[in-house]
Amino acid sequence: MTYVMSDIHGEYEKYIKMLDLIEFSDEDTLYILGDVVDRGAEPMKILYDMSMRPNVIPLMGNHEHMAEDILRTTNVEITEKSLATNWNEDIVRAVYDWYENGGYTTSKDFHRLLPEDREYILDYLQEFTFYEEITVGENTFILVHAGLPDFSPEKSMEDYPELLMLYAKTDYTKRYYPDKYLVTGHVPTFAIDPAYDGKIYRKNGHIAIDCGAGHGKPLGCIRLDDFKEFYI
Repeated sequence: MTYVMSDIHGEYEKYIKMLDLIEFSDEDTLYILGDVVDRGAEPMKILYDMSMRPNVIPLMGNHEHMAEDILRTTNVEITEKSLATNWNEDIVRAVYDWYENGGYTTSKDFHRLLPEDREYILDYLQEFTFYEEITVGENTFILVHAGLPDFSPEKSMEDYPELLMLYAKTDYTKRYYPDKYLVTGHVPTFAIDPAYDGKIYRKNGHIAIDCGAGHGKPLGCIRLDDFKEFYI
């Protein structure tokens, strides 16, 4: 079976309970559409668990993109030279913006790790892809964190700038593909349509699966084989 979830945001207990609920096994595949980190208290435990499962396919989210840059820059011994090199005005501003978006919990959790474990996490983040196109049964799915900027059905996936896929605004009132589903996270479903507060949004060929776990709402997961939805 093939499952998709997104925007776990450091909620390790919800993540583990979801794996139990779907009875995730070595024969299954799970795609996670980014934003594993920030806001919740235990993002490192989620990343470690994901990294140990070859059948979990991680996609990059905007929060991973912010976190990786800053954590790699600041993951050095603090000396007079490193302070002068790494802590310039741009980095200080980036750290402030990241913390404002929930990055403090990730930074705190990351810097509790041993140096070799920090390197392991940074290396794992480099394995995250920006999109996946998969076929499950008779259906084809485009998986991406936020969306496809300046969408055109004539474009190939290689035509989209990868970083913009992490921030693009998706028009959920518009059907993008006549013969494919677009599966996204990034925007909590309560912000797409209040009627889907805490629930997966499925309309117009879209499947939006950020149910707001990072905002105290449920973590959602969908099984693409039969479109069954699961919530913790």
